[in-house]
Amino acid sequence: MKKIISADNARFKALLKLAESSRERKKHGLSLLDGVHLVAAYREHVGIPSRLVVSDSGLQNPEVKDLLAAVAPLEALLLSDALFNQLSTVATPTGVLAAVETPRPPAMPVQIDACVLLEDIQDPGNLGSILRSAAAAGIEHVFLSKSSVHAWSPRVLRAGMGAHFMLRIYEQCDLAALVREFKGQVIATSQHAQKTVFAADLAGQVAFVFGNEGAGLSPELTAAAHQVVSIPMPGPAESLNIAAAAAVCLFERVRQQRAAAKT
Repeated sequence: MKKIISADNARFKALLKLAESSRERKKHGLSLLDGVHLVAAYREHVGIPSRLVVSDSGLQNPEVKDLLAAVAPLEALLLSDALFNQLSTVATPTGVLAAVETPRPPAMPVQIDACVLLEDIQDPGNLGSILRSAAAAGIEHVFLSKSSVHAWSPRVLRAGMGAHFMLRIYEQCDLAALVREFKGQVIATSQHAQKTVFAADLAGQVAFVFGNEGAGLSPELTAAAHQVVSIPMPGPAESLNIAAAAAVCLFERVRQQRAAAKT
């Protein structure tokens, strides 16, 4: 394990650029995974990280020690806590980072059982939460519009809690074209819809479409949907957070699938 003690070190400077710049990450096709959980999830679902970065204090953490022994990366760097904290984006770093090639999804399959389409989602926390719910609900494919937040940013990765590595995430997508070509039914949400998601038939091939946090779903995609449904809210709140709304819809499909399996 190579020890780095100077901020002038070329490898540290390169890592700092990755940590601070989404443009740099996209340029090199790399993502930074911050913390034991994300690194372990990457190892389980994707493979061995090419580079691990560990802090002095992290090296004393039993979880980090176990991860180092299990992962055996091609390269491991040891940094002082002060240098490591410049790379980490969390308030209390666990002491380990991994620099990995950003996973690229395979060619889009012709047949998709269920998927999520996200139009102009801006908040990293919302996107990460939606990805986490999608993975938990058994969804494999997620498509993001061209104006959505970058799915592999550090904040989205943290909110996703490893869900990224269980999904096929397609960015910069033409959602209108995807909706036109989708073989199943397209479900959109609106608080003004008369039909609730609990009354909708979510069997078979389903594409759920969710829109921007403030503006909602565009009229074009709303009009293209086969069903527009609402989530009943008996309380005084005006609306649901988009991540919460997505979770309700995705797990209503899970509920319906389980109910159908019992009959």
